[in-house]
Amino acid sequence: MPEYLPLELPENPRLTHNITWFARALRKAGLPIGPGRVIDAVRAVEAAGFTSKTDFYWTLHACFVNRPEHRRVFAQVFRLYWRDPRYMEHMMAMMLPAVRGVQEERIAQAAEKRAAEALLDGVEGDAPEMPEQSGDETQIEIDASLTMSSEEKLRTLDFEQMSTSEIAEAKRMLARMTLPVKPIPSRRTKASLTGKRPDWRRTMRSAMRQGGEMQTMALKSPRHRWPNLVVLCDISGSMSQYSRMVLHFLHAVANHKGAGWAKVHAFTFGTRLTNITRHLATRDVDAALKSAGAEAQDWEGGTRIGECLHSFNRDWSRRVMGQGAVVLLITDGLDRDDPDQLAKEIERLHLSSRHLIWLNPLLRWEGFAPKARGIAAMLPHVDSFRAGHNVQSLEDLAIAISRPEDTGEKARLMAAMEGRR
Repeated sequence: MPEYLPLELPENPRLTHNITWFARALRKAGLPIGPGRVIDAVRAVEAAGFTSKTDFYWTLHACFVNRPEHRRVFAQVFRLYWRDPRYMEHMMAMMLPAVRGVQEERIAQAAEKRAAEALLDGVEGDAPEMPEQSGDETQIEIDASLTMSSEEKLRTLDFEQMSTSEIAEAKRMLARMTLPVKPIPSRRTKASLTGKRPDWRRTMRSAMRQGGEMQTMALKSPRHRWPNLVVLCDISGSMSQYSRMVLHFLHAVANHKGAGWAKVHAFTFGTRLTNITRHLATRDVDAALKSAGAEAQDWEGGTRIGECLHSFNRDWSRRVMGQGAVVLLITDGLDRDDPDQLAKEIERLHLSSRHLIWLNPLLRWEGFAPKARGIAAMLPHVDSFRAGHNVQSLEDLAIAISRPEDTGEKARLMAAMEGRR
């Protein structure tokens, strides 16, 4: 059990009612809990007793947690729900919108904000009746009716313009999204009853078992394989807010078994290249992004796109780009290094990939033009150039992957570049 403040258990709780509401909060926080587990938890607490907080914690833990990534979420919800003296203070701190450039007094631990949001969801409804405490208590009412925007508005709202509650809802939308991809026909073949190519070897082996008489013709068809997805995400100061949302989306893609990708490789870059693939394999998104942020020491720093792409092409390209990988490049392209080196490295990346898609949040501006030297150097060497500033743009990304002929805004901007020349 995590080390928290020693709290006294309530003497006369409405046990069944409180356990039911506790299970609802866990379900809203992402744990797969149904009515059967709630009944089992009530019976387990009745059998184990209600005298020690440690025993009570592990009794509910045994009933509600069956995956390693759920342990941290359970611990945070348990701490906030079961009689923490600073219960409302913690939850209100999670509810208040963050001011850009101002740090929080205490950095939230992994899964802590998700636990607070789960407990605050529907706070205006009937809440469980908590035991009375000695002394005067201040009644605090929280109006959360206007903190969440509609789903349609959130789809088109810029990540930079979102409040804390809107960001939380957008992250939940991104967690439900997938990025399906079509399989690629391979040169290898497999046996098939409806194949169009004769399988002579299997036919002759079958004939030898029949005394040399060939009774049927064995057929074969091409095998299909799934490509790799390689993501290069810019985490410099101008891209930090967009990068966080993209990494939430990427975590959902990496942990979605039905998406079809063979492997998902993720790299961040600012002033240096960092491989965060193993961190995204963690099922809990909060713990995954926390460990990835600790690994990438150049978060919100400068930008050296050319040098970072050179590091990728030299050290990682042969390992992760084999057999037609699809590459997502997420950056605004604002680089002050040598544009010739940048053009050389992006060209090499393009030649190594099956499909190179560039997501640029600067495309949210109507009058965007490729005037920056870095953007002008990179644009000719990508297959598709698309916006990446809101939920809708990430949903449209599936179109660019399923339709290689879709170049996004590349054709229009290339024509604008030729017109200036």
